[in-house]
Amino acid sequence: MTSPSVTPADRTDAGRRFRTAMFVDFDNVYIGLQRLDPVAAEAFATNPAHWLSELETGTDSEGEFSRRFLIRACYLNPSRFSQFRPNFTRAGFQVVDCPSLTQQGKSSADINLVLDAVDALAAPTQYEEFVIVSADADFTPLALRCRAADRRVTIITASPAAAAYRSVADSVITADDLAELVTHTASTLDVETVVEEVAVAVEAPAQTPTKAPTKKAAAATPPPSSAARKAVLQRVQAADRPVPLGTIAQLAQKTEPTLPETRWAGAGGFLPWLARNVPEVGVSSRPPGFVWDANRFGEADLPGAVADTSSSALQRQVVAVTDTPGLSASNYRVLLTALAADLKAHPFDRAETSRRVRDACRKAGAQVGRSTVNFVIGGIIFAGLELKPTTKASDLALAWADNVVGLCRGARMQLSPADAAAIGAWVGGGLLES
Repeated sequence: MTSPSVTPADRTDAGRRFRTAMFVDFDNVYIGLQRLDPVAAEAFATNPAHWLSELETGTDSEGEFSRRFLIRACYLNPSRFSQFRPNFTRAGFQVVDCPSLTQQGKSSADINLVLDAVDALAAPTQYEEFVIVSADADFTPLALRCRAADRRVTIITASPAAAAYRSVADSVITADDLAELVTHTASTLDVETVVEEVAVAVEAPAQTPTKAPTKKAAAATPPPSSAARKAVLQRVQAADRPVPLGTIAQLAQKTEPTLPETRWAGAGGFLPWLARNVPEVGVSSRPPGFVWDANRFGEADLPGAVADTSSSALQRQVVAVTDTPGLSASNYRVLLTALAADLKAHPFDRAETSRRVRDACRKAGAQVGRSTVNFVIGGIIFAGLELKPTTKASDLALAWADNVVGLCRGARMQLSPADAAAIGAWVGGGLLES
């Protein structure tokens, strides 16, 4: 007879602390990070104790929590990566050798990881959280099994992961987040950029977001402390993308059910309450509406942010199922051209390159967010193109288009040759035609 499930909420003596089982698909993550950021890849492989300690605490929509990693398992191919074994052993990981068993060189990491995770799911110890460190969508059935057993699922990726794979997780740490985590670099957005990008809807018309108060103004009148404010701020800061406005409104009402009765604490409505109580976030009330962490995102990062043309049904579907940035073809052209020019002028560095390209796009009149630039750069790298001074804008366009078409097919979209060509013409900014 198995013991009843015990959740962190049942243990009021120690706060929210998850009994966690972590499974690391080393080959998948290391190779993915190498494409995106070689420095981050080496940090991931050589100092796992550091990023593991960074993961021991966190926040989500319910507040702060901590983790106790009861299982730390790392699966790697010893013929290729045996030099990293001591680093993980010293950090308390059980390292499982997964040699290549096929002529194609595919290792047995996937099956070993799944078997061990299923064993952990049935173990007398009630693991409350399963952390899967891999971008391989083959683990989607495993994540579904964990959710069905009422266990929290966290996915850590190092390359573009299928939307269906991310959607089964309670929490997702993206490739960019992982790169920053393992190298422990703080956000490089400066204060002026944050103030420029924050847009909060107050008493303005629904289609016209207004500027957020400046840092000095916010400091002069600090927002009142409340459970709803704390819950909203934690939810937005923990999200890996802008959050739908309705989700945030429901969270605030759930946390403080009396808010609607008091006309949102006298503010008159949810948007004015949000502007008054959580000025740190950005808000767009343009349907369907979104709320975002102003330190990481701007309006240009919103889903479907097509600035100067009407998007087609195909484009909207691509954006919906793959999270491809919904820029217009002309803005994609500006972005890809700016990236080619920057590569010619400066050595590639993920953080600095994305900042310069974002700034160049804005000077050219294209409202392109930095997370959008990072998404495109990551897609180009994962398509196999080396970013060097001789890389042309048309080369970038071809690699980016190939990546987007690959994401669509990975999401099981049925694309005709005409559809693939239309996607290439759109995300390639017309550079492929020329």
